[in-house]
Amino acid sequence: MTDWVLLGLIAVLVVLLLLTIFGFVVYSGLFTEVVVSAGSPPVGNMTLAYKFRVGPYGESGQLFTDGCSISSKLCSIGVYYDNPHTVSPEKCRFAIGRILSEGDAKPSEEQIKRFQKYGFKIFSFPAPSHVVMATFPFTTPLSIHLAVNRVHPALDTYIKERKLCAHPRIEIYKQDRIYFVCPLARQGDFYVPEMKELERKSRAAAAVAEDAQTDITGGDTMSETSSISMEATTDSRDTSVATSILLPFPASRGREEADNRSEHSYSESGASGSSFEELDLEVAGDGEGAPGLLPDAGYAGNQEVADKWTKEPIAAERGEE
Repeated sequence: MTDWVLLGLIAVLVVLLLLTIFGFVVYSGLFTEVVVSAGSPPVGNMTLAYKFRVGPYGESGQLFTDGCSISSKLCSIGVYYDNPHTVSPEKCRFAIGRILSEGDAKPSEEQIKRFQKYGFKIFSFPAPSHVVMATFPFTTPLSIHLAVNRVHPALDTYIKERKLCAHPRIEIYKQDRIYFVCPLARQGDFYVPEMKELERKSRAAAAVAEDAQTDITGGDTMSETSSISMEATTDSRDTSVATSILLPFPASRGREEADNRSEHSYSESGASGSSFEELDLEVAGDGEGAPGLLPDAGYAGNQEVADKWTKEPIAAERGEE
């Protein structure tokens, strides 16, 4: 009889433990409905202290800890610029920090010096005009992992179905909520200086590579033209003279057409970027408008957009706060 009582008590304790774990997971947001919408952002302009890193997103956890150790009362923020599914982990770029002030408030000099002392830099984000956004409860550390695995897929589906250009991914940890914000316009305003410099170098390198390819192609064309001209010379001197006069014109015309196409593409890209304000507002469930943005708007049709969040990051690539 004593053995049965003991086994019964153990079974009860196991059941209670499982119920406790289940309740903890539910409290962390397991069954919370993820609602994605587009419209006005939940935050305004802000000044933040941040550290910028290039590497796996799993390293962000230590940066969150660094910020919290300096001031535990401030809200945390994470800005993720690359999609870890299309960019190798060691090349992912992100900024992690703490929000020093919002709106018209100014950060204190004491706060700024304290963060700068530990290697943080100070930067300000403007208030985004329109964003794709979602929220998730932030009640336990487990909430972060649940949010990463549930919110990012929902954001990706919403953005893909509506063919929007929304990046970078900004996560704001404020009180008991996690705000996921993806700007729909002026995305460059949310690039910290280090990120802007990397983008500038990347564009410069791409331009050099393109010029080198153009030079090689041009050299091949001139070589072919010279070969044809030499062959014509063996037939007759008059034909050689005629050939040397006539042959350059098609090549020149081709370059002119290429220049015209290049200029046309540039104007189209510029029109796409500048036409954001003229786009019709998407009607949301509450009747409010949200901006629609074509795929070639903002960063017009580049693979760069695909690299900047078209798929969700996995939980293992994200550190805990």
